[in-house]
Amino acid sequence: MKKGKLNKRKRIYLDYAAATPIDEKVRQVMQKVETETWANPSSLHQEGERAKNILEEARTKIAAILRCRASEIYFTSGGTEAANIAVQGVMRRFNLRKKPPHIICSSIEHPAVLQAVKNSEAEISIVRPDASGIVNPQAIEKEIKPNTVLVCLMHSNNEIGTIQPIREVSKIKKQAYLLTDASQSALYEDVAPERLGADLLILDGIKICGPRGVGALFIKHGIKISPIIFGGGQERGLRSGTENTVAAAGLALALQIAVEKREEESARLTKLRDYATAKILKEIPYSSLNGDPQKRLPNNINICFTSQGASLVRNENPKEAPWGEPWGEIDSEFLVIKLDTLGFAVSAASACHNLNLENSSYVIEALDKNPSNFSGRAECASSSLRFTLGCATTKHDLNSLISALKKICRGV
Repeated sequence: MKKGKLNKRKRIYLDYAAATPIDEKVRQVMQKVETETWANPSSLHQEGERAKNILEEARTKIAAILRCRASEIYFTSGGTEAANIAVQGVMRRFNLRKKPPHIICSSIEHPAVLQAVKNSEAEISIVRPDASGIVNPQAIEKEIKPNTVLVCLMHSNNEIGTIQPIREVSKIKKQAYLLTDASQSALYEDVAPERLGADLLILDGIKICGPRGVGALFIKHGIKISPIIFGGGQERGLRSGTENTVAAAGLALALQIAVEKREEESARLTKLRDYATAKILKEIPYSSLNGDPQKRLPNNINICFTSQGASLVRNENPKEAPWGEPWGEIDSEFLVIKLDTLGFAVSAASACHNLNLENSSYVIEALDKNPSNFSGRAECASSSLRFTLGCATTKHDLNSLISALKKICRGV
């Protein structure tokens, strides 16, 4: 090693569910728009008109990809704002009734949806998933009432990656609107609202290798919701505030690139996901997979590390395990920090949920507590890690991760 140079270890990023890197083509387009078309798109002069054209071109491009009308696409500052506009907008629209509106919401929604629902003035029914992390449509159907106005069910869970039966739910929701958060899915799944049967659908740039601070909300034609942000009446009166032309152009291109790469990248990541999952479960005693092994996003691995996992899941005798007696519960926060010091970026739960300073996953805690199901046991809520793969992930990266995990669990 030459004098003055440090031997810097390569960092391995495995937290793509929290944030994705901006695609270089997206970055270039945004720089071009920012340099050449930076005027306010609501202005009447030529500069403003050019900016307006860029904005509407982005809207039209997203609509074409989602196979919907351009007038059904509304730009927001991200997935969180889109969720709040959707939930609170529907509530304000229906809150004039004598009887309070009723919402059905899964217990594993992203905090943006779940908290928006809990802070509404609606009557609320919370539906839990089964042991595999999938919500049964019949459980939702049982909760439907005459005053049900909204059903919230995300397309795929941001923590355990399980893909939900949106189409089936759309067929039994009756008069209610169906809100689907597709932020995590757009890179890997066809989330066209008509295919899913969704009335409202959320996208977020930060999850699809697009720009930060921009999202899109699809609202089916004919559905009227009330605004929750007031001002100049932009976005056809639903979301006031100067439109972010630069970010909208970036979001549209990012979604286009995602669709172009979707099939090939999904196949590549599925192989890596299954390889790493099998290797972890085989080589690290007392580990188990949270969520359905197949009905999940191709980039999501969520593993529970506790003392009894092997005996419950694989019917092994802990005393015969290669590392001897079970080591007891391992704290997920400890694992995240320890792996970070070794050069790995992973997470224990949703990045948004972590801001609440709760060292536990409400998603994993919500899984069916069937005694025969290890992954649903309460201890997994604070002893699980989420590894989410992405564009730069390689088999070598995953082998390095597994080696590091084995050292940590051995106490080396």
